[in-house]
This record gives sequence, structure tokens and C-alpha cells, in this order.
Amino acid sequence: MSTYDLIVVGEGITGLACARHAASLGLKTATTEGNLFGGLVINIAELEGYDEQASGVDIAAALMESNAAAGVENLGGTVSAIEAGATEVKVVADSGEYRARAVVIATGARMKKLGVRGEEEFDHRGVSQCADCDGPMFQGEHVVVVGGGDAAFQEAAALAHYAGSVTVLLRGAVPRASGVLAERVRALPNVSIRAGVQVEEILGGTTVEGVTIRAADGAKSRIDCAGVFVFVGLTPNSEIAPADIKRDAAGAIETDASFQTAIPRIFAAGAVRAGYSGKLVDAVREARSAAENAARTLAG
Repeated sequence: MSTYDLIVVGEGITGLACARHAASLGLKTATTEGNLFGGLVINIAELEGYDEQASGVDIAAALMESNAAAGVENLGGTVSAIEAGATEVKVVADSGEYRARAVVIATGARMKKLGVRGEEEFDHRGVSQCADCDGPMFQGEHVVVVGGGDAAFQEAAALAHYAGSVTVLLRGAVPRASGVLAERVRALPNVSIRAGVQVEEILGGTTVEGVTIRAADGAKSRIDCAGVFVFVGLTPNSEIAPADIKRDAAGAIETDASFQTAIPRIFAAGAVRAGYSGKLVDAVREARSAAENAARTLAG
């Protein structure tokens, strides 16, 4: 069974940045990821809130290359369990079992769904969660974006390049997106915002044809559209963390100021962690801090 100083579980931007920094600190480091490297950012053509102007794919690929050059091992495989021992942590994956003196959980989060009738039925037939991937299919069409945060508004701006018109549907009275981003989207001539409504059903035949919405007063109406893009938040991928690790009400892993969990030598960073800001620059900052604190713990 292979043994490492640090295993980083997850190869999103947080995990990749953590592994790269750990390697620079002299730790024998490995990463593992059951899905494609890069996490959710690989669906974004132009990342905001990052110190490089590039696509998510480009940034993730550059980190992967840098990690390989620094000697970080890519173990591959989906992790099914993390088990803390007296002096080591065992990571169980479908590619094998590995031991590490410390582990950083950087498994990120997955996008939430609306949970309404028609959402599953029309998945990939008009329902999407990736504007840059699927936006070109809606040239000149009307689409709706469901959500009020930064992700929804960023994707609405991306869709405005392809669709004839975009309507952003908010449950609340005002957007939760940053003021600058919200104002930029409001200024786009083919984007409109409708607040205080909730999607109740996605309608269609072969593909999406519209949505039924309900206003705060209970009144229902239909909006005709060819596509529905859903950005209503994230669910932390914390299921593999040991049961003894505390989680908040949303399932995010709780840590102390050093990013260590309730179990010594197991750390967490990024979107899987309670208190994460949601900003990519903070994901990288947390990644580096987790690596430094893990190295400090191992040196002690």
C-alpha cells in the first residue's frame, strides 16, 4: 500500500492548487479524482475573480501540468472512504487503497436542481446547467435562467451572446449576485429580470417549450422559452468524509481556522467547507493555507 505525506481528495481548482503548494513545501503529495479534473469551473469559458484571464479548462489544465512537473502523483479513481488511524489516514478508492500522514478534502460541490416536474424529463433537451456548453444551441431563441446569485448572472451574461433574449427568474425581490455583476447584466439589451417568482414546472414536447411560474401572490403564468438554465446553488460533496467530522445544516464540512476538521490531520478547503465564500480567489487561498497547515502539523 502506497504511503504519502499528503493526499488531496479532489482535482478541482482547490485540490489542484493545494497539491501544487504542498509539493512546493517538500511534501510527497498525491491527488485523486473520480470525475474529470477541474471541477465545475471547466464549464466556464471565462473565469471571473481569478488572477488569470483564461477559461476554466485552461486554468485547470495548467495546474495539472504544473503538478505533474512538481512530482504530484495522480492516483485516479473515485474515493469511497477516508479512515483515520492512530498515525495515518487511509484513503480507499476504486483504484486502490492508499495511506497518508494527512489528507485534504477538496471535493467541491455539485449543482442543485430545482426538483420540479419536467426537469429530469427535459435534461439535455432544453434543461442545462452550462451556458458555455449549450448556449450555442439556442441561437436567436428565448431562454430563461433560474437563480439570483453570481453563477446565475454570470451565465446569463454568457447566454446573451447566443440567445435572442434571456429572462432571469429570481425567487427573491433582488439579486444575490454582486452589485457590479448584476448591473452589468441589467445593462444588456436582450436580458430582462423578473423577481419574486418561482418555477413550478418545465413544459414541452420533444424539447423544452416553456415554464410555469408562480408569483408571491399565488398567481400562475407561463413563459414560453426554448431553454431553461438552472443555477440555484450548490450541495457540498462531503459524503466521503468520516462520520465523526462535523457538518453544517447544508452538509458542508466544519473546520477550525487552520482548515483542520474535528479529526486531526484531516483538513478541508474550498466549496466542500462550511464558511467558504464562493469566490475562486478564496478557494485558492484556502488551498494554499490548508497545505501550509498540513505541512506544519506533520513537521510538529
